[in-house]
Amino acid sequence: MEGAWSIVLAAGSGSRFGGNKQLAQLGDQRVVDWSVTRARSCCEGVVLVVNAEMIGELELPQVDIVVAGGPTRSESVRSGLEVLPESAEIVVIHDAARPGAPIPMYLAVIDAVLGGADAAVPGLPVTDTLKRVVDAPVGKKVAATVDRDTLMAIQTPQAFSKRMLKKAHAGGGQATDDAGLVEAIGGTVMVVPGDPAATKITRPSDILIIAQLMGLNP
Repeated sequence: MEGAWSIVLAAGSGSRFGGNKQLAQLGDQRVVDWSVTRARSCCEGVVLVVNAEMIGELELPQVDIVVAGGPTRSESVRSGLEVLPESAEIVVIHDAARPGAPIPMYLAVIDAVLGGADAAVPGLPVTDTLKRVVDAPVGKKVAATVDRDTLMAIQTPQAFSKRMLKKAHAGGGQATDDAGLVEAIGGTVMVVPGDPAATKITRPSDILIIAQLMGLNP
């Protein structure tokens, strides 16, 4: 889509995975290949953010710019923001470790921003019972049961007005997702339907789950 650029984040340490999960094989491609290809199919350009040691080693034809990430997720996003062209009006942030995110999800978050939202995120209803806990002399104890009807599990890709996203990052804040920074400055964040296939790969066993959700042979 003209005016939309994607920043694909692939600079994580993969400590729980036991290695660089972005380079793990998933079907006939690597995890990062799936994420980049889908981002490029919906966006005019793609910035790939990687670990500094991977600069020059991870060259993909669908990627326009490769930059080194920072020590945190938010700093990696800022590295990507710095190299976006002036023509970019909408920024789509996506975790490379979510290779199964379907193309309609990308289009849905972009459309929400085109419709006037400052940001748009995909979300899934929470199905488990949730409890708030506090420290106890031994372990944790339940303090309250949380109303899950007001909660959603948020995924990526997430789309933003570039102006609002840069404003949200201007203070150098840290958050587990960029929508949190936009919320903090009073921006409007809309939620579109998420998809189980966009689940994040965290452990090696997740490869099998994602492959099944994507209809692939792992």
